[in-house]
Amino acid sequence: MPLLSALAGDPEIEALLSDASQLDAMLAFERALAEASAEVGFIAAEAAAVIDAALSDYVPDWPGLEAGMAQDGVVVPTLVKQLKDGLPEANKPALHKGATSQDVTDTALMLQLAKVFDLYEARLSALLERFDALAAEHGGKALMAHTRMQVALPTTWGAKLVSWSEPLKRHLRSLVAMRPSLLVIQLGGPVGDRGSFGTHGNAIAAGMAKRLDLGLATPWQATRDPIVALGSLLAQISGSLGKLGMDVTLLAQNEVGAVRLEGGGGSSAMAHKSNPVNAEVLIALARANAGLSGTLAQAQLHENERSGAAWTLEWLTLPPMLVNTGASLRLAQKLLDQLRIA
Repeated sequence: MPLLSALAGDPEIEALLSDASQLDAMLAFERALAEASAEVGFIAAEAAAVIDAALSDYVPDWPGLEAGMAQDGVVVPTLVKQLKDGLPEANKPALHKGATSQDVTDTALMLQLAKVFDLYEARLSALLERFDALAAEHGGKALMAHTRMQVALPTTWGAKLVSWSEPLKRHLRSLVAMRPSLLVIQLGGPVGDRGSFGTHGNAIAAGMAKRLDLGLATPWQATRDPIVALGSLLAQISGSLGKLGMDVTLLAQNEVGAVRLEGGGGSSAMAHKSNPVNAEVLIALARANAGLSGTLAQAQLHENERSGAAWTLEWLTLPPMLVNTGASLRLAQKLLDQLRIA
């Protein structure tokens, strides 16, 4: 939906979550698996070298991958088959040895999320710098406060700006603190106990984590509380930015006139209008993420060692939440650039 994406999307986040980016992350998993497995003697070093070369030469058959996704509910079986087609017969058993589809998919997600977090942190930091600049310029100015939509008592712009910026400082700290517990390797094998790796499972996981710059963790394929916690944080970030949008729409009303938005949206029927489009979209994105966060929480309900239904629900909710949060951060910067304090 290109038109809607222009309004409420985020091309940078969408690119980091694209099929091509996911495939790159999956190939990084297979390369790290082969190297770590060879390091502990689970596969031959020669096989790891051949796999590395094959991964570098791999050209995806995208229609085949799409058909495999539709057939198997996950793309990895077809991907592994395509990769093995490029290997000598003697080296085929070494590729993906001991691993399962969820190991590949979940670890690839962590690699993608690491880049998304980098972007979020940069945007949050830029927003906080902008708030500091606004406070330095306008913090001492008087502003009429409103409680329960009614005129209350005089306050200052400094207090209003703090109410917008302080939650974002907390969210930035939470985002940084979440990295060690969320951005971790997933390696469990078919039933999540690393039994498919013999005695080498923990050592292979450690070697992969080091190569992929991820944290080390026990298998977590059916325990999704870190993913649900991420969804909650995404809802909080977009919610705080939605609060900013809500306040700005009210302050920009002609009857209030506490702020003016330079370059607001136009009307097809009323030429005098300057609509607070970016502020309005922030509100909509906050409400969308609040609803999706509740849906994502249901993906925590895995049956025993793996749930195809819960896993699919996660795919349907987490990526839109990540894009919505990126869009909120992007649009908040645009809104602050438009903001003119009376």
